[in-house]
Order: sequence, then C-alpha cells, then structure tokens
Amino acid sequence: MTTGSPTANTRFPLARWFNGLEREQRNVVIAYAMILLLIVVGTIFITPNFASPTFLVQQLRQASFLGIIAAGQMAVILTGNIDLSVSWTLNLAAVLATSVAAGQNGNLLQGVLVGLGVGVIVGLINGIGVAYLRVPSMVLTLGMNTLLKGVIVVYNGSAPKFEQAPPFLNWLSTEILGGVLPVVVILWALISLLNYVVLDRSTLGRKTYAVGNNEVASYLSGVRTRRVLIGAFVLSGVMNALAGLLIAGNAGRSFNEMGEPYLLPAIAAVIIGGTSILGGSGKYLGTVAGVIIIRLLDSALNIVQVPPAMRDITFGLVILAMLFLYGRAEKTRE
Repeated sequence: MTTGSPTANTRFPLARWFNGLEREQRNVVIAYAMILLLIVVGTIFITPNFASPTFLVQQLRQASFLGIIAAGQMAVILTGNIDLSVSWTLNLAAVLATSVAAGQNGNLLQGVLVGLGVGVIVGLINGIGVAYLRVPSMVLTLGMNTLLKGVIVVYNGSAPKFEQAPPFLNWLSTEILGGVLPVVVILWALISLLNYVVLDRSTLGRKTYAVGNNEVASYLSGVRTRRVLIGAFVLSGVMNALAGLLIAGNAGRSFNEMGEPYLLPAIAAVIIGGTSILGGSGKYLGTVAGVIIIRLLDSALNIVQVPPAMRDITFGLVILAMLFLYGRAEKTRE
C-alpha cells in the first residue's frame, strides 16, 4: 500500500495549499512573496532602515502614483492590448491642468476637468482606433504618444516651462495624516477597491476577461466587444491623467517629460503581478503587489546609486523573467 503522497501532504501543508490554488492565485502569492523577499534582502544588504515603518510608508506614497497608472494599464492588457501613450498623456494632462489652474485653488476644478478631459479624449481615440479601425494597439498608442509629445513641445516650447500646481494638489499628493497614512495612498486604495470590484465582481469585468481570452468568441456570444475595448482605453487614459495631476502636485509644478519614468514600470508592475501579456488572465491584487515590488526595487537601486540606464535594464530583465515564469502555463480559455 502506497502512503508516500499522504505523508508528503502532511509534512508540507503549505506546499499542498499552494498547489491547490488556481494559476492566477499562485501568481499573486508569488508576487507578495517577492515583496517579503525584497524587504529582507534590502534590510540585510542595503540598509537596516529598509524595513522601518517610516521608509515603507514613504514607499507606499511614491508607489501610489505608479499604482494609479497601472490600474488603467491592467484593464487594457487584460483585453490583449497595451497602452504606450502613458508618458505624454500624463504630461499633457498635468501641463494643461496646471496652466488653467494657474497655481490657484479657486481654479482647481476647471484645471482638473481639463486634465481628466485629456485622458478621456486620448482614451477614446485609442479605443476607437483599436476597436473599429483594427489598428494594432502597440502601433496606435505609440504614435499617439509621439503626437502628444509634439503638442506639448508646441504649447510649452522646447525648453521646459514650469507651471505651479495648486496648493490642494500639493496637499493631496504629499500630506501624511497623523504622520502615518498618506492621503494619496487612501486615494489609490479607493481606486484599487473600485477596480477590484469591477474586474472580479461585475459583468463588465467578466466581459473584459472574455474579450482578452477570445474576442471573436465573445462577440459571437453577444458581448459588445468594441465597447469593452473603448472602455478599457478610456479608463487607462483617465488614470494616466489623474496620475499626472498628482505627480504635478507632488513636484509642486508640471514640466516637460515628467511622465517618461512611468511607462516601463507601469507595464512591469502589471506583468510582475501575474497578468498575462496576451490578455484574459490576471488578478488586480497581483498588480498592487507588482507596483510595490517595482517601487521597492527602484528604491534599492537608487540607494546603491545605480544609473538610470541600468535601472531600465533591470526593469526589462525583471519583465522578461516574469514572462518566462508566468508564461509557461497556457492562457486560460473559457
């Protein structure tokens, strides 16, 4: 009589629990295990302060900006597409919003509406181009990014033109309530909760996964796939614009190229969190973990004074490693 398997299960209940999870759930567990590993390695080899509450709260605050961008990027990637217009959508929204607000809280509402309007318009154009004209998202959004860059250069001039952010935006981005909880982290948490509910608990979320798995089959089953695609790109555009406003508030001003450092990390965060680059598979909780991993990794590289180019190489290697790790399993088809 064979007793090896029950004995193994008794000796290693954690392994049994892990193996009993679905693939998407295992990816989330791996991502959060990576956070713990980074904190331990950072504390031992980089600085003892790496695990201090003050340091971790500061990392969460900085991660919030990237997390808001990644929320929109994940929606697009789930449909089997990608949004490469992050950098200059963020830039244009911030520049126009701060120009309209002119550094005054009294003009903040108009500035915010203009900034978010930029995100909606860019998202609509990207979504319509992909959904109706069938232009590959990588080509379309990259072209849109270049177009927006040209618009900002024409508006601002080739030399950076700094526009002061209203005090409320600065407060929203930098204030830490009671010295413990950053306001922007609360905002990210609310956005994350809404995103989780939509993706995991709503009909729209199920349609988004279905389109990413098989757009043709989804269309034939009655899903209005074009609306789903447009909605994903509009969400990404709005999240990019909102992040632009908050980043301007964090810096106290807007300026050319302020969005450049966020494109690759946003994609990396989604992939590291276990979302399939092919679409149709992934959990938002994993994306949250991916954002934190990217932030901790970036901080560690900054502390040891790694040049920006090497940081990009590191992020690229991390993306490739996670693609190999997660991509070995076949994409789920429903």
